[in-house]
Parts: sequence; structure tokens; C-alpha cells
Amino acid sequence: MKAVRWHNPGVMLKRLRIKNLAVIEELEWELGQGFNVLTGETGAGKSILVDAFLLLLGERADRGLIRTGAEGCWVEGELGGAGKFKDWLEEKGVEADPEGVLVIKRQISGTGAGRQFLNGSSVTLAVLKELGDRLVDLHGPHDHQTLLSPATQRGALDGFGGLEEIVEEVREAWRGKKVAEEKREAFQRSLAGVDGATRELIDHQVKELESAQLRLGEDEELERNHAAAGHGRRIIELAAEVGGQLESGEENALQILGKVQKALVEWERMDGAASSLREKNEAAVELLREIVREGEHRAGQVGLDGERLAELEARLNLILGLRKKYGGTIEAALRKLGELKKRQAELADSEGTERELMKEVERANEKHLQLCTRLGKERKKIAPKFSSEVTEQLRGLGFKQSRLEVSLEKLEIPGAEGGETLELMFAPNPGEPPRPLRAIASSGELARVMLGIKTVLAERDEVPILIFDEVDANVGGETALAVASRLAKLGRTHQVLCLTHLPAVAGVADAHFCVTKTVEKGRTFARLEKVEGENREKELSRMLGGEGEAARAMAREFMGKKGKSRT
Repeated sequence: MKAVRWHNPGVMLKRLRIKNLAVIEELEWELGQGFNVLTGETGAGKSILVDAFLLLLGERADRGLIRTGAEGCWVEGELGGAGKFKDWLEEKGVEADPEGVLVIKRQISGTGAGRQFLNGSSVTLAVLKELGDRLVDLHGPHDHQTLLSPATQRGALDGFGGLEEIVEEVREAWRGKKVAEEKREAFQRSLAGVDGATRELIDHQVKELESAQLRLGEDEELERNHAAAGHGRRIIELAAEVGGQLESGEENALQILGKVQKALVEWERMDGAASSLREKNEAAVELLREIVREGEHRAGQVGLDGERLAELEARLNLILGLRKKYGGTIEAALRKLGELKKRQAELADSEGTERELMKEVERANEKHLQLCTRLGKERKKIAPKFSSEVTEQLRGLGFKQSRLEVSLEKLEIPGAEGGETLELMFAPNPGEPPRPLRAIASSGELARVMLGIKTVLAERDEVPILIFDEVDANVGGETALAVASRLAKLGRTHQVLCLTHLPAVAGVADAHFCVTKTVEKGRTFARLEKVEGENREKELSRMLGGEGEAARAMAREFMGKKGKSRT
């Protein structure tokens, strides 16, 4: 089933609260809409804020992140505009806020398991990760290396073309094909080594169990009767003694109760209240007669003659033998009979079963091939447009005469992701033929190619929050300005957070936050401040490497490019 994703430009992270996470003792961060940047000296604690985001997205927790001396830490994110998550939240057993507020909280203990909550309801990490996958796309300093992965390249093209649904259909058809093949292989394995002797043995075992006509509890009943039969003569004597005392002796209990009954009847004629006494005496008479009857019956069962005793012993020995042979209990023997009969039926119609399983494989394979063909046609159709748009972005990111192409090659055997391999081909310089991206691109080039692709995908990307952790590393000059422009434009359709060391990027952001680190009484503390006006100019000057008027002037120039970068 295809995962549901939402597109809601109004969804944004409004507030992030952190307590006792590494160098952060306590921090509250109110983010803005559009393009947010985070700056600060190396080691000031910017990466800790990314770790906090990762915790909210369901990533595994490292207890080493807990601040020294604290018993635990927690991170809480408050989102606004999350009304479209309502159905999904209710499906997970979480109450949705009518105002569209969604609060994600993650607690990490130094001694035990952590806990996570959505709107106050406890959820699993899997639920948190599922939400995170639909909420945030985080691109770290090494994520551009994933662009070398065929899966990432294929995912970029499929995302550009909106092919996720048919891709999932192909995967489902491939899974169906594998299941059909495994069923057929399992059946063939089950037939391996089955010869005439094996079939005869199965037939014999079925006949043996069926002819025994086993019933649950019979073995226990027979064992009781056999044990009693060993004392049959004495039991008959005792039954006769009981009968004599109660009914057949010269002076027995029933005779005495008969006299009592006669007296009670006369009493009742004179005193109606004695009726209950008469009724109780009658009940006692009937109870004693029942004792006599049951005693005679049981004595007849266990006081067996030689022939009947031999029959009982033969039946008991048969059942004990079958019980030992087929699992230790009558229940196990009956279960085994069911299995043998099923196996007997399979062997009787093995050729028919094999034909039907083969048809299932053929139908599943045909369905998979048809979907792969359809997906391949769609990929071939969108590849030139994808190449063209990414190439245009790359030329604005410093690759003035570069081009990117998509190479699709048909697979001999289609797989779970379709019927072709995909390779991004890159020609950074004119006059050179395109070669695989993995063969020629440097780390800095890969980062810019990734940014170009993300810019192209942004308009189609339904994930509302984008986080870039130093995606602008290893660039400068006009390229830095181009990167800044791309990030700012992404802020028109998404909430963007970028950790950066480039003043050109920081200068065009809608909101600028600065992290600083201080040491107080031997403890390290990270602080976060929103910088505006003169303070922002001062931070940009620091990033430019000086506090002089030239740096200040350039800082003001970068800040002045803010409006232009978003047009």
C-alpha cells in the first residue's frame, strides 16, 4: 500500500524546546516562516540542534547526548498548521488538536528506555519516524554522497515525475511474484524423494488411524476401567453388600424408610406442616435406590469375564501404541491424521497442484512485467525534462556550461524497482562527453548537484520542512550567491532551516539565529539568539572575518540582497 503524504505549505515548526541535551542546559527556539538560518562559531553547538531535530524524527537516541550530571534529557517540537494530519493521528490513536497544533516530545533517560509522545499520547518510535518521514527532509554535510547511490538517483527521477504510485505497484507485483515462486518451490521440495514406498507408508498410517476411530478422553477412561477391573471380584462383593444393606437384605434401609414414610403420611393428615418431612423422606428413598442402581451398573462394568477383559486390554494397548507412535496424546494423533490426509490428497493430485502453482507464477510474472513496461515508458518520457531542469539549476550554481543527463538501460531480468538501471551522467565542462556522476564529481560538486536536484524537486515535494546542514560547504564567490538564492526560493514553498558558514547565505534569510558558547563556573553552555538589525550586521561581519567598515559594508550589501533573492 502506498504511503500517504501531505502537502501543506502552512505546516511549520513554530517552536523547539530542549533541556539537558549535551551543552544545552535549557533552550527555547521560536522559528519563523520561510527561510531560517543558523550561524555561529565552529563547535558552538549548531550540530546539537540538528541532533534535537533527529530525535524528534524518531532517530535512535545516544544516551551520551544527556548533559553531564542530568538524569535525562528531552526535546519538544510544536508545529502549527498541522490540521491535515488529523486522520493519520486518529488512526494512530492520537487526539488531533482542532487548531492544527501538533506537539512532538521525546524523553531520553540515562537509566531506562526513552518515551515519545504526540499531543500528549504515548507512541512508538516507529510512529514518530513515520511522521518524521512525511514532515522533514534533512540534508546533512555528507548526504550528497548518497547521490552516488543508484537508489537515490532513481528516487529523484521518480519523485520528479510523480511516479511513486506506480513504483509501489511494481514493488507489490514483484513481492507477489516472489511469493508465488516460493510456494511452487516449497511444493516441489515437498515432493522431492517421495517414491512409491513413501506413498504406501502415508496410506498405511491414514488407514491405521482412521480404523482406530479415536476419540478424545478415551484413553483415560480405558485406563481407569482397566485399573478397576483388576479388583473386579471384590468390587462385585462390595456392590452386593451395599445392595443388601440398602434394599435386598432381611432388614434394609429402604424397608425402614418405608415405615417412616407410612408414619409421616399419617402425621401429614393431622398436621399439614409435616408435608415437607414426607417429601424429604421420599427423596431419601429415591437417592438410596439410585445408589443401588449405579453400584450394580459399575460392578457390571468392572467385574468382567475373561473375554470382555481381553477386549478391554486389547483396545487399551491399541490406543497406547497409537498414542506413543503419533505424538504422545490422542489429540496429537488426531492432528497427525489431519496432516497425513492433507498430504495424501496433495500427492494424489500432485500434477494438478503443480500446474496450478505454475499458472500462479506465470500470472504474477506477467503482471510484474506489464507494470515494469509501463513504469519504464514513464521514466523514459520524463528523463529529458528532469535533465533539462536540473541542468538549468546547475548553471546558476556555478556550472556555467555543464549538463546533466539520465541514462536508462534495460535490465535482462526486471526487479523490484522496475525493468531498467538508472545512472546520472554529468559533463561539467564543454567538449567532454557525459560520464557517470560517481566517476567525476568532487565533494563540492556533488553538494551543488544535490542542491540543484532538490531545488527542482521542491515544487513537487510534499514534505513541508527542509533542513540543510552546511549544504553550502566548499563554495564561495558567485556560487555562494547562487546557493543563497536557491535556498531563499525554496523558502517560498517550504519552511527551510539552513546551518551555514556563508554570510551570503545568512544575509538573505527571513530569520537569522546565532549560536554562541560560554563557559561559566567550569560548565559549558550553548545560547541561541535571534539577530536582527545591527546585531545581524555584526554577526555577518564576523562571518566575513572582520569587524571593520569594509566587512560591515559587505554585510549590509548581503542583507540588501534579501528581497532580490526571492524574486
